[in-house]
Amino acid sequence: MRRTSARFKLGSAVAVVTAAATIGGVTAWNGAAAEPEAAETLAVGTPEGYGQNTTGGAGGEVVQVSDAGAFAEAAESDGPLQIEVSGTISLSDMTDVTSDKTIIGVGSDAEITGSGLNVSEADNVIIQNLTFSNSNDDGINVQYSTNVWIDHCDFTGASDGSLDIKRASDDITVSWNHVYDSDKNMLLGHDDDNSGEDVGNLKVSYHHNWFDATNQRNPRVRFGNPVHVYNNYYNDIGSYGVASTMDAGVLVEGNYFENVDDPYHLGEGDSGPGDLVARDNELVNSSEGETGGSVSNPSYSYDLDPAADVKSIVTGGAGVGQI
Repeated sequence: MRRTSARFKLGSAVAVVTAAATIGGVTAWNGAAAEPEAAETLAVGTPEGYGQNTTGGAGGEVVQVSDAGAFAEAAESDGPLQIEVSGTISLSDMTDVTSDKTIIGVGSDAEITGSGLNVSEADNVIIQNLTFSNSNDDGINVQYSTNVWIDHCDFTGASDGSLDIKRASDDITVSWNHVYDSDKNMLLGHDDDNSGEDVGNLKVSYHHNWFDATNQRNPRVRFGNPVHVYNNYYNDIGSYGVASTMDAGVLVEGNYFENVDDPYHLGEGDSGPGDLVARDNELVNSSEGETGGSVSNPSYSYDLDPAADVKSIVTGGAGVGQI
């Protein structure tokens, strides 16, 4: 249960503080230390999968932003912070996000447009309930970062990747997002020559995402092993769904593929094959994918929805405004 809190204005920010008991306007103390309480958090729900330990800016001050300058100042600040985004924020360049941040859109019309977010050398970041549109680069780029949860966002129209994860990043969950009108979608591991950084890292869970007429990289994986792709809905995919390359190990489980000629395969372009295990997927007007090798089971517990139910579950719950 979330504790009772009081809000007060602090400059342009809104801070959250625990209300002390008062009697007749005088704070009542009994000399004993207060019992520890769970940190106040704006994030809705909790992450499942490899990013399960992510808490973002929980316990930090809450700030409300509605323009690019205030947003960048908050996202790049030191220490834990919870950032509420209202309306449309237009960025001209990729904006850095530092450790211990929660960034959450207010309502169903909070949007980052023009450019995207760069989660670099950061730990413990939550990004939730935001639309990322028409970036001049990536929608979100994650590199050298750990414990990241990206949840209930929309991605469309990025000039590069919608959501790329690379350079030794690890322990990440990508859940309940809706991606559409995208070519290069979700890249995991950026280069065939980066094994020195990436082997042993790039463990990512992709679940309950809606890949809606995206073209490729849903995801394309290098080196990450195991990577868990489960309970996602794929419809009308242009080139291919999931690719396992460069000694990656990808478990494709309980997904619903509809009108997908190439749901999953080994190798891609000049990248050699990885391992891919597919089980319990629903294939509707879709080809059989290519599998090979073995992949370890995930190291966490999870609830797997029946693949036949995934289309209705995901289309009814993925994306902005569904939390």
